[in-house]
Amino acid sequence: MNAPLVFPADHLVAPPRQQGWHAALSLAYARRGERSVLVRRSHVGPLVVQRPLYPEGDTVCHTVLVHPPAGIAGGDRLQVTVQVDDGAHALLTTPGAGKWYRSAGAAGALVQRIAVAAGSVCEWLPQESIVYDGALGELATEVRLQGDACFIGSEMLCFGRTAAGERFGRGEMAMRIRIERDGRPQWLERGVLRGGDALLGAAVGLQGQPVSGSFVVASPRCNADLLAAWRDIVPAAGEGGVTLLPGLLMARWLGPACEPGREWFARLWASVRPAVAGRAAQTPRIWNT
Repeated sequence: MNAPLVFPADHLVAPPRQQGWHAALSLAYARRGERSVLVRRSHVGPLVVQRPLYPEGDTVCHTVLVHPPAGIAGGDRLQVTVQVDDGAHALLTTPGAGKWYRSAGAAGALVQRIAVAAGSVCEWLPQESIVYDGALGELATEVRLQGDACFIGSEMLCFGRTAAGERFGRGEMAMRIRIERDGRPQWLERGVLRGGDALLGAAVGLQGQPVSGSFVVASPRCNADLLAAWRDIVPAAGEGGVTLLPGLLMARWLGPACEPGREWFARLWASVRPAVAGRAAQTPRIWNT
């Protein structure tokens, strides 16, 4: 058995009270016989999980992450740490769209740290986040994989409350993601989008579309056949593209609303999950509510 991957300072410590909410959530999953079990959960502040669900049977533990304030405001600091140990399979999602609220000056931050041991699967599938005009946000995701561990993850951001005709004219959203396997980087990305910036409309940026999404599969089983299958799946609206790197499949999407992006990602997920995780895709029940 491999030693579990952990992050430094994984314990939860309430930070000094400052402007905004401060919250941290730590989850650990393990295999008990044929069942994947949430063996540890601890939290500080308003960041919790509902009880584990098993719509696919004992093998996959579905977990819904809940942030009662429903969004991140200026000065908020949230951290989520997930550890999936040998042989376990965890799927994590959220009950609805997240929000990054307009800030009066302080930035909000969300740090997501995920460690997946050899022989394990982690599916990180939150619903989309809406970035309000005037929001100041920092979003960081770090994924550490061991051996043949599999990670499936998605991220979708809607810049402005498009249903109300709002665009992202002010504010800033800084994003970074790091995926590594056995200590070696597989994917490193940093980006900053500023409200009203020319990049929002540029061909090398968001091309005038308010919604941007990424869907990634990190697994040694990623290959040219899976890439070809993805290329046959065309989004109903917006623009999508897929790329294969060693041990990594990446899909990008730009579009006018979140729904067609979510639908395209769901079809990509259904195509790839049997090959990399050994199971047909089953939509989390919370997505239908």
